[in-house]
Amino acid sequence: MLLDLKFIINYIIVNHVLIYTTGNLYLFALCVIITHIVHFLVISRAIKDTVKLSHVIEELMEERGLDHSVLASIISEGMVAAYKKKFPSQEFQAQYNKKTDSINIYIQKKVVTQVSNGDKEITIRKARSIDSSIKTGDNVWVSFENKIGRIEILRAKQVIANKIKQIEMKAIYDEFMDKQGSIVHGVVHKCSRGGMTLKIGDTLAFLPKSLSISSDKCVVGFSVRALLKEVLSEPRNDNQLILDRASTFFLQRLFELEIPEVFERLVEIKKIVRNPGYKSKIAVVSHDPNIDPVGTCVGVGGARIKPVLKELGTEKIDIIAWSDSSEKLVMDSLKPAVINKVEIIDNENAHVWLDDDQRSFAIGKMGQNIALASELSGYNIHLVDAKNDLDLETKEDGEIVSET
Repeated sequence: MLLDLKFIINYIIVNHVLIYTTGNLYLFALCVIITHIVHFLVISRAIKDTVKLSHVIEELMEERGLDHSVLASIISEGMVAAYKKKFPSQEFQAQYNKKTDSINIYIQKKVVTQVSNGDKEITIRKARSIDSSIKTGDNVWVSFENKIGRIEILRAKQVIANKIKQIEMKAIYDEFMDKQGSIVHGVVHKCSRGGMTLKIGDTLAFLPKSLSISSDKCVVGFSVRALLKEVLSEPRNDNQLILDRASTFFLQRLFELEIPEVFERLVEIKKIVRNPGYKSKIAVVSHDPNIDPVGTCVGVGGARIKPVLKELGTEKIDIIAWSDSSEKLVMDSLKPAVINKVEIIDNENAHVWLDDDQRSFAIGKMGQNIALASELSGYNIHLVDAKNDLDLETKEDGEIVSET
């Protein structure tokens, strides 16, 4: 009986199409195929026929790039587990026989002069027909022909599935560990309440909603760039690759990709503060006196900043030049508001004088601009009306509080 690979694949597609949700598509298919191999192996032993296992193994080697000995070893371990399930007191060994193209099962027996337990013992005469150098008291592996049933087959499938899962996890970890902290490109594969699943090559990665931008839309088939935040050695909630689009580090990596001077460290990003989906503020400094850090990042007509803005959707970006002067830094951090004067009160507080028509620009929507400015500068910023110093607005703990 030849093992028809096309028949198996078609059978798997029909019976397992709803099983696949996350993970590596090809390794998942590999797992399912090998578990069905076990089923065919057991049938072949039952009807004393030959299964052309090498055809399947070679096919899998070509398509999946896995080692022949690894595949044979996994199948052997599954078969041993199946026989151990039915005969728990016995010791078994499974070997792939290249000549017969099948899995041979062996049981361990003790060599004795007189057999009292046929399941665990063998006479010295029979043992020497296997190994002429054997002695009484030694152990020998003897071919085992007993059959196993459906329950044992399920045990074999479980063991093989676990082994394949371990291979999958290690393969993903080894492939992506060096890419952790970098920008990756993916295509939206699946949408869920908790976030979206992206397909990066043949591997799936998860972008949680908590690490997404508010303007992000989940549309299957759309291309997305994200930061590879974590590469886990073992999946967490079925996810081994965790993506991120909401962090300041993602924005920094985008600048490095789009602006060569930032990548080459001629222009350094000193600090980034961000409210994902609303606005980010970035302070930059040039290590070359001939390079304007802000102009370099913006580009002629905004040519360099536009790809970054497009990636962030509706989010805006304020780029300012870093200054060692606290007054200058506070003043620039409140852009687009025009500031008249800044006075540093102490290590934590700064008073800012501005015209009344600039107040709304300084505060921003729901106080977010002044909150980001305070985070960037490191000071709690108090807005003072240039016409009336008694009218004071203070940013404390992210809220705007009026004082009179």
